[in-house]
Amino acid sequence: MPLIQVDLNRSVFVDKGKEISNAVHHSLVAGLGMDTTDLFQVFRPHDEGEIIFSPTYDNRDRQDLIIIRITMAQMFSLEQKRKTYKELTKRLVDIGIRRDDILVCVVENSAENWSLGERDA
Repeated sequence: MPLIQVDLNRSVFVDKGKEISNAVHHSLVAGLGMDTTDLFQVFRPHDEGEIIFSPTYDNRDRQDLIIIRITMAQMFSLEQKRKTYKELTKRLVDIGIRRDDILVCVVENSAENWSLGERDA
């Protein structure tokens, strides 16, 4: 059950939030083999100037950074993660997000660090 957190400019959220949500979800289904009903996302729109980043780090041309943090149990192979990154980049570019404006960070932990409420208590 990955938990997705997306930090992005408020105007991008208004214009493309649903499309970004779908792109992220379908990329995780395709790349990690997630169940299609496994959907947990938090969008955090920001006003201009609230996301601070280097526009040129690593020889990039960043203009409107979108940060996608995927928190998940450590159970997926490197190949699955790479496939997910590739799927995600393709899907976001297809909806008009610039490749240089995409930053994905995976945070892994163990299953014991997750609870689905009373069932796991």
